[in-house]
Amino acid sequence: MSFFKKLFSSEKNDPSKSEEAKQNLDKGLEQSKTSFFSKLTKAVAGKSKVDDEVLDNLEEILVSSDVGVSTTLKIIERIEKRVASDKYLGTEELNKILREEIAGLLSETNSGQETVFSVPKDTKPYVIMVVGVNGVGKTTTIGKLAHQFKSAGYKVVLGAADTFRAAAIDQLQIWADRVGVPIVKQQMGSDPASVAFDTLQSAVSQNADVVIIDTAGRLHNKIGLMNELSKVKKVMQKVVPDAPNDVMLVLDGSTGQNAFEQAKQFTAATDVTSLTITKLDGTAKGGVVIGISDQFQIPVKYIGVGEGIEHLQVFNKVEFVDSFFK
Repeated sequence: MSFFKKLFSSEKNDPSKSEEAKQNLDKGLEQSKTSFFSKLTKAVAGKSKVDDEVLDNLEEILVSSDVGVSTTLKIIERIEKRVASDKYLGTEELNKILREEIAGLLSETNSGQETVFSVPKDTKPYVIMVVGVNGVGKTTTIGKLAHQFKSAGYKVVLGAADTFRAAAIDQLQIWADRVGVPIVKQQMGSDPASVAFDTLQSAVSQNADVVIIDTAGRLHNKIGLMNELSKVKKVMQKVVPDAPNDVMLVLDGSTGQNAFEQAKQFTAATDVTSLTITKLDGTAKGGVVIGISDQFQIPVKYIGVGEGIEHLQVFNKVEFVDSFFK
């Protein structure tokens, strides 16, 4: 239980919570930033202007930082246009231009500037169906989300519809106990749709604000995954017609290009509406947030930059870019 003690003891009722969150973000992205700028410094060494060689080196840096080939080419193309329109563009301006272009890309997908955990007032219960493979931090993310929503004054109910693994049900039960929210579960091997149905019925009877449904964390064949998730959705809609309101895909940011592949598989199998990218601390692969957000045109809702409760943050594109380029 030492993990949970550490997790919950790190939380503080601090009036400067937003400042603390920004510091956590800065710290969480430190390795990504250091790796990126050390490469960038070498790329422009001895250069006074942005030329083809600098752009080629920059392209290589962005790809190696897990921004992804497609997004990298888009960034390079935008910078080339700016270089062409400016007779003389010095390498000292490259950092500023990169910052602006990456912020611009993120703005195309992530329009809001939310900084708090909230759900629409006119949707009750607000149903979140969480998908993702095992090991990405899916259940931990659900537990942290439940805590954050409860702390914000919402009544939360969890549904253990990942019935493929007994450990998944047990893990979610531990989180429900720690956070102090009700959980609906059945035996391992039970029909996930049945668990989802029971969860929504329970949530409606309790007048809950937020329902978070865990689902099986395995990438079996696409048709199997599609059928299972479709069934869960249809059954939930018998209780709450517009459920789920959010299909959230959880990805492990530290896996880099593997996270891209997972996003490709899940977006092909179901209508993913938001992303949570975990484990950005302790890795130099923070660029994956930029690439996945751009390539799949799905907003990043939350990011994980550490183990503590406060290290799951609402994604704010301005603060992210600021921390990455600070």
